[in-house]
Amino acid sequence: MLSRVKTLSVNQFTLITALFYVGVFNIPLFQIVQQGIEKQGEVNYLFIATIPLFLIFALSFIFSLFSVKYLLKPFFIIVTLISSSVFFAALQYGVVFDYGMIENTVQTNSAEALTYLNWSSILNFTLTGLLPALLIFKADIVYKPFVKELLHKLAFMFAMLAGIAVIGFFYYQNYVAFGRNNDQMKRYIVPTYAIGSMIKYVKVNYFQEPLVYKVQGKDAKNLTLDHNGKPNLVVVVVGETARAHNYEYYGYDKPTNAHTKAYDMIAFKDTESCGTATAVSLPCMFSSMDREDYDARQAQAQDTAMDVLDHAGISLDWLDNDSGCKGVCDRVKHINIDLNSDPELCDGHYCYDQVLLNELDKRLAEGVTKDTLIVLHIIGSHGPTYYLRYPEAHRKFVPDCQRSDIQNCSDEELMNTYDNTILYSDYIIAQVISRLEAQQNKADTALLYVSDHGESLGESGMYLHGAPYAIAPDEQIKIPMLAWLSADFASDNGLDKQCLRDHATKGGFSHDNLFSSLLGLMNVSTEVYRKEKDLFATCRVK
Repeated sequence: MLSRVKTLSVNQFTLITALFYVGVFNIPLFQIVQQGIEKQGEVNYLFIATIPLFLIFALSFIFSLFSVKYLLKPFFIIVTLISSSVFFAALQYGVVFDYGMIENTVQTNSAEALTYLNWSSILNFTLTGLLPALLIFKADIVYKPFVKELLHKLAFMFAMLAGIAVIGFFYYQNYVAFGRNNDQMKRYIVPTYAIGSMIKYVKVNYFQEPLVYKVQGKDAKNLTLDHNGKPNLVVVVVGETARAHNYEYYGYDKPTNAHTKAYDMIAFKDTESCGTATAVSLPCMFSSMDREDYDARQAQAQDTAMDVLDHAGISLDWLDNDSGCKGVCDRVKHINIDLNSDPELCDGHYCYDQVLLNELDKRLAEGVTKDTLIVLHIIGSHGPTYYLRYPEAHRKFVPDCQRSDIQNCSDEELMNTYDNTILYSDYIIAQVISRLEAQQNKADTALLYVSDHGESLGESGMYLHGAPYAIAPDEQIKIPMLAWLSADFASDNGLDKQCLRDHATKGGFSHDNLFSSLLGLMNVSTEVYRKEKDLFATCRVK
């Protein structure tokens, strides 16, 4: 980028850097522009030609604010390294680094982060991150005396503003109309959108005064009717990255639910997630807030569904084989699986979800003497290393994608790999139900399964998840939600199973239903319970 020039003025450096950013890091943005052009009837190609010019002028102006002696090199080296990663995520996976994705990234553990490390990402970071950063470090930039430097900088910035003004004078209406029809464009501008999201995250999490903690449901009471001396035992399986599209229960043409088909499963159709990343969805789905009014900061400062159940005296356990409960289980009994706990199921970085069955067996062996709810947080279909989510014995759909740079696999290989994760999760669910059936002489048993969000597998050029909710495709927000109730659980808790099957087919469900549904399943009475959100209330006959 800079090696051919022996010395550079500050303005030359700023312009060259802006050109590099527009020509390389903003390729995903121009792909969005191309999609917008294809959707449009009539296209003014002179207007389209001004978009890269506008971006060059705008970035040059912004970069000039930071092109200051002693700040210039460290600032642009850091921003270039960040921009390289953002660019690769957007180009290869269609991922946008908004506030939610920044939050998800910060909460990602080292093992999870390593799954994104592959030859494609290393080569990209070397060529578009490390190499340009090295050239910036070695660049011989000549600084003029302060006043003269300031005047030159102001003249340069004025020229950039003039360029923007000329473009705006001729094409303002085009920019307004095109921008309104392609609102997602701004999210792909590198580095401004990602840096802005990072600043917002830091401000919210480190510079705002913490909210006063709000206790909810202190009035909670367990109203379980003791018909036969057996307590209720409910297992909630929280899935990871499972999308409804690949579930046989929702019309998929492959047997991805072969293991649970033997049970009388209830599939709630047309269910939507609260977010498109675990860091957003998990706290949201266990909070009393609906997605429309959900506030992450507020959610962190108030009781979750787990806390309210605890207030009611329900025995609680959270067993986690994913990236943690994101604060949901902080105040109740919980464990994170030791990644070295079982040499057959764990490799030190990840464990197969079967390890949770071992923990569940230990918990059940202790006995169930009161109403109990156990959460199993599975790693499920977490990508991009889908092939690491299922053992060889569960590799049913082949050929599959045995690599992390999934964009380089064929569509068939990628889909087969993902389907194997869904089938293996189905196996885990079936195994949980089998264990619950074995407890029926001691407890009335039930299971609820719900995924945290979906996944893109190359549709419209998008991979993985984390897209801003406003533009997220159905693949990332349409999720599976399943229930299984033993005959005794349904009878003793006054639930009509046929009514539930009919109700489930109506659709229109979401994570908003989970909070009150958990309270309803456990027969907990409290002022924060909302009957209209309870999935089971419609079919409660007593």
